[in-house]
Amino acid sequence: MKKTYTVLFVAMLVFNFTACKSESKKENTNEVTTVTKKSNATFSLKKATNEVNFTAYKTTDKVAVGGQFKEVNILSGGEGNSIKEAINNTEFSIPVSSIFTKDSSRDYKIQKFFFGVMDKTKLLSGKLLIENDSIGSATIIMNGVSEKVPFTYTIKDKTFSMEATMDVNKWNAAAALASLNKICEALHTGSDGISRTWNDVALNISSTF
Repeated sequence: MKKTYTVLFVAMLVFNFTACKSESKKENTNEVTTVTKKSNATFSLKKATNEVNFTAYKTTDKVAVGGQFKEVNILSGGEGNSIKEAINNTEFSIPVSSIFTKDSSRDYKIQKFFFGVMDKTKLLSGKLLIENDSIGSATIIMNGVSEKVPFTYTIKDKTFSMEATMDVNKWNAAAALASLNKICEALHTGSDGISRTWNDVALNISSTF
């Protein structure tokens, strides 16, 4: 009798083990494998060295203050079999927290008292369009406003270089500019005793592939 119970017990163990193994195999067949599509494009902005430099101005004498954004994210496009093709229709975003002017105190003030008083401006975003062999435009979204900035560009060897000028007042940024000028009043006061922060900002952007 004991021998019969033992045989039955072993049979049940084998059945349970087989059932678990079968269930495990069934679960594995439902796994989804994600395959990343490899790009064959000759030029890619994601792989390029991108520099976003700017020059702002202070005092009546229009003293230049240079800086850059250390981070650029390519959201869409940015690839092509030529540099122009890679640039054209590229959508991008730039975190304002990546600003760098070689003065941490100045960086903090620009983030908090300029971008920080704008609407939804943790990121600058936009799209690049190439119009011909020397001219293009960048649609930039800042402070909840979308405006087009025309630029000129050159391509030398494997480097794309563009220059443009932004009038920040076109993005309804007069209040943000006044906020920055107030916190920087002493530093933005020239020999004439007038404190001024200019509304035009020069852009110098390059991508080396």
